[in-house]
Amino acid sequence: MKVAIVHYWFITRRGGEKVVESLLKLYPDADIYTLFYDKNKYGDYLKNHKVYTSKLNFPLLRKHYQKLFPLYPFAVKSLKLKQDYDLIISSESGPAKGISIKNKTNHICYIHSPMRYCWGFTNEYLAAINPVLRPLAKFFFRKLKNWDIKTVNNVDLYIANSNNVADRVKKYYGKVAEVVYPPIETKLFEKSLIQDVEKTHYLSFGALTPYKKIDLLVDTFNISGDKLIIIGNGSEKENLVKKAKPNIEFKGFLEDDKLEKYISTSKALLFPGEEDFGMIPLEVMSYGIPVIALKKGGALETVIENKEDYSQSSGVFFEEQSITSLQEAILNFKSVQYEFDPLWIRKHAEGFEESRFLYNFKNTIKK
Repeated sequence: MKVAIVHYWFITRRGGEKVVESLLKLYPDADIYTLFYDKNKYGDYLKNHKVYTSKLNFPLLRKHYQKLFPLYPFAVKSLKLKQDYDLIISSESGPAKGISIKNKTNHICYIHSPMRYCWGFTNEYLAAINPVLRPLAKFFFRKLKNWDIKTVNNVDLYIANSNNVADRVKKYYGKVAEVVYPPIETKLFEKSLIQDVEKTHYLSFGALTPYKKIDLLVDTFNISGDKLIIIGNGSEKENLVKKAKPNIEFKGFLEDDKLEKYISTSKALLFPGEEDFGMIPLEVMSYGIPVIALKKGGALETVIENKEDYSQSSGVFFEEQSITSLQEAILNFKSVQYEFDPLWIRKHAEGFEESRFLYNFKNTIKK
């Protein structure tokens, strides 16, 4: 089949981009369409594919791509399919599903989430914007939401990355979505577990954006004095660094070999945001490391807390995004941390390994 894959942008390599890379194993000759593509930052992962970009794909605009949300509809409209395809797959938590399709080509949308700017998390994004600019941002969020509604029926089949997202698709789009969990890289399960190493710190790993609630971690660890390593970059980094005490270290982006060292020597991953699914907890679990997670969203589908037997648990939950609730969860974790079984945790994460994604996605499309 001639296949086109549409993804919102290739700037950094995060969960959504890893899903596209897996899809390319099913469709190795697929063409790729995207709003923004920074080859220098993203690397050679797409080197064997034709990549078509929007009219906004210039260095200066790419640098501020997340702030250009009012222009996303224009950018998508500028993406013109170069040939008649047999199948269109959009990878979506932004505007990708809105691409113009002719000849009634089948369009399958693998959806990571309805756009957070517009659906359910608007206030969190507005809170992170300069108060003077909030009314303008609110206006553009509303316009983007109206455009998003108009593109809902551009899709023949929605495939959600979790039951959590399938519920959101039903709630906001009025559509029933199949569920196929995203892929966790096979190579993570091929290495031997490192167990005879001193656990020196707690870990936070991922984008430093408002809804990730890394500020909650900083406030909590400022009080406790426990060592916290924060890996990742994002719009909140500067503010977080300013208020963090010396027991909290920021490492920015790390290559895999350095990242592995910090994961394998961590006591637990802290996961304080309400995620659509969340691949990072499973990636960390592949090292046999447990997770302390907010009891909401996608974490409910990846983190298992068996209070009767922590040797068959992959982590512990806290109930709400507050310092008190997180402190209680960390104290609980400290009391049971030696009961966790790294082999059990890895085996649990292995249930989300890439081959299962490829099998389930292909079967869903065939059906």
